[in-house]
Parts: sequence; structure tokens; C-alpha cells
Amino acid sequence: MSSYKQLTQHQRYQIYALLKSGHTQTEIAEAIEVNKSTISRELKRNVGHRGYRPKQAQRKAMSRRQRERRRIHPETWAWVEEKIREDWSPEQIKLWMKTNAETSVSHEWIYQYIYADRRAGGDLYQHLRCQKKRRKRYGSHDRRGQIPDRVSIEQRPAIVNERKRLGDWEADTVIGQQSHYALVTLVDRMSRYTLIKKIDRRTAAVTKTAIIHLLQPYKLKTLTITCDNGREFTAHQALASELEAEVYFAHPYASWERGTNENTNGLLRQYFPKGSDFSKITDEQVKLAQKRLNTRPRKCLDARTPQMVFFDLDHVALDT
Repeated sequence: MSSYKQLTQHQRYQIYALLKSGHTQTEIAEAIEVNKSTISRELKRNVGHRGYRPKQAQRKAMSRRQRERRRIHPETWAWVEEKIREDWSPEQIKLWMKTNAETSVSHEWIYQYIYADRRAGGDLYQHLRCQKKRRKRYGSHDRRGQIPDRVSIEQRPAIVNERKRLGDWEADTVIGQQSHYALVTLVDRMSRYTLIKKIDRRTAAVTKTAIIHLLQPYKLKTLTITCDNGREFTAHQALASELEAEVYFAHPYASWERGTNENTNGLLRQYFPKGSDFSKITDEQVKLAQKRLNTRPRKCLDARTPQMVFFDLDHVALDT
């Protein structure tokens, strides 16, 4: 991981949720993919009398980073607004401009632009990922540790932790308002390339079929799959046989061991908020969300997109 990077508001809500769940600073850093010194510095600077609060931390950070405004050309702001409407975060816009354009705009200025638009009656703020406090789903006790012949993550090859190769996937399900509807999500650890499929029953058979459907086109790029301990993954042996891959399970309640997938599920909630009725979600909506996640630049990928890294592309048009 790189050294200190400025945290986003969304990451501060993640820190708050993980702290409330009793995770250590090292575990939090792994879950949100930053250096542990970033978490340590964040807590030292932004803890108040009532402990760490994400809104308060964001205000303190913004007040420290206030700088003199400079004029930005209207055409630049028009491009920034276009990317916001495509659900790029202000930080992703900043990263892309820094790498690919002559003009750069800080993510704080972009946030201020969005907030000014909201005060004027605009709707740009609706494209921000974090509009209210979000709590992670860690599951319930009756869903854990009941998978026959599960292979522990402790037996997973060490190279998987290094994120130096394609084909090491993390798997999970995101639950809708009606618990039998869900989204199966798969994320490649190196590229962050994401695959999503809606299922109408969260059973082992249906989940297995969905994962095979998603990964079959990328079978040559499927080496390992790391799951949580939900009972929907009890067909793991058939899954491993069909895809010729190794399936491993994280420790119960150790969500940071699948931090990439947990973080991606949080991003997915921008499109399908907690409490959504997944029975009303169409396949086209799921495909659009998948496309949006895979064509955003990522800081952890040096401003490249997951699609570019997964398919080893030097350039992808911004309107893909």
C-alpha cells in the first residue's frame, strides 16, 4: 500500500462502522485499502469528545485543507459535471485529470461545486455515493460455520495476498428488502474488476449457478475464489470442479479478509440502497451498475480503471 492519502467522506463512514464493530486499525486499513498509518493519523486528528464521528471528521479535514480558490475554465467544470453524472467520485475525477489532462481540480473543490449546485436546487449531489450513514452487513450467527468440507483461507496460497496476478476472486451476496432476492458479486483482487448477477433465491444451487454463469467466460482468469461463510456457498465443491479453481473461506466475522469485496458491495449500494426491493431491479440496471463500477478510475490502480487492468488495456474511451 502507498503512504498517506486523503480520505474521502465515504471512507470515513466505513471507518466509523468498523470501529463500532470492534475492528483494529490494521483491520480497518486493510478493509478500505489504505495504509494503517492513514487510519492512525485520521483518528489522532479527528477524534472529538464523543469519539470518532464521520461528519465531524470530514468538517475538520475540510477546514484544514482550505486553500485559495483559482478560476477554472467553464469547459472544465462542464466536463467535471458530466463525469459526476456518470457516478464518478470527486476523487476519481481528480485522479483522472491529474494523469490525463493539463488542468487539475482538487476533489474538495468538486465537492464544493456539488454542494453549491444543491443549494441552487440542482441534483448533482444525488450521484455521490455516501449520502447517509451506512452500516456493513456482517451476517448473523446462524449463517456461520455450517459449511461441510470448507477449506480455510489459512490454506490459500500466499501469492493471493500480494494482488500481483489476475484470477483471485472474492465472492459475496448483497441482500435486498426481501431476503430471498439478492445480488451475487464477484471482485478480482488485483484489478477490482466486478461481476454482478441478480438471483431470486439465495440458495446454494442458485448461487452456484450464478457464479458459474459469471465466471465461465473468464475461466482462464479464475484461479481462486474466497467466500464468506454464508450457507449459499455450501455448493463450493461443485463450483470448484466446474471452474477448475480452488475455493476458500474467510474466518467467520472477519470481513476484512475479503476487504475488496466488502468495499465493492458498499459502492454498489449507491445504485441499490439498503432496503431496496431487489425483485423490482432489472438485469439492465444490474449491468449498468457493473459497467459504471468497472469504468471508473481507481486510486489503487494508479488512476486506471478495473476494466483497463483486467483486460490489459492501455486506454479506454471515457464514454465506454
